[in-house]
Amino acid sequence: MRRLADTLCGLHPFWFFGERLMPWNGDGVCESIPMDVAAEKSRDLLVVKAGGSLTAEIPALYMLLASSGRNILVVPGGGRFADAVRDTHAEGSAAHWMAVCAMEETAWLWVAAGAVPVGGLRDPVEGVSVLLPYRAMREADPLPHSWDVTSDTIAAWVASARDAPLLLLKSVDGICCDGVFCEFISDEMVAGMVETDVVDPLFLPFARASGIRWAIVNGREPDRIRSFLHGGRPPGTYSNPHL
Repeated sequence: MRRLADTLCGLHPFWFFGERLMPWNGDGVCESIPMDVAAEKSRDLLVVKAGGSLTAEIPALYMLLASSGRNILVVPGGGRFADAVRDTHAEGSAAHWMAVCAMEETAWLWVAAGAVPVGGLRDPVEGVSVLLPYRAMREADPLPHSWDVTSDTIAAWVASARDAPLLLLKSVDGICCDGVFCEFISDEMVAGMVETDVVDPLFLPFARASGIRWAIVNGREPDRIRSFLHGGRPPGTYSNPHL
């Protein structure tokens, strides 16, 4: 696994500056994110990343999210469409943008289930909306073009831009550290680059640097999701400080 410094310093034009994500202009200067890229702040918004492995569960997940009465922005995983991209053995920028397109294809399954499609980070969210990520990602281009970045880190970027907490729905209960289930991920664990295949390699360092609050909950356990949406703390892995 690549170290955070290698990822941030050597592979892509972006940089963490304090707790803000700052793009690198190629001339050795960090630049602020333009206001037209920054999202409208919303204190009651929840960003939900729904893993691609949960594609068959989308109709039921939509109904569950909608029943909460909360304003939710879904960031979809690529699922079977991203698997098709991997099967091409494409790398770099080509694979990156193809995978973002795969997320957009999955987004339309959410629309078919009832979610409202939104194409920009500044678009208002009422009820359950789903992000069509390609335009926002192309305009900002905030992340490395690598398979180390998946919809997990893209969802973290969206949550950071919207100043919203992030719920990641996975097909597992959470992150295991050295074979032991971890309820919380400490800064010390992130600094040591916890090895896990539950989230992509850049997610934990990105989440820490951006300061977002996040949680991982099993997306195949409706009662756990319902509990979380109503303020509970069901079994899962939580950021520190947790949601």
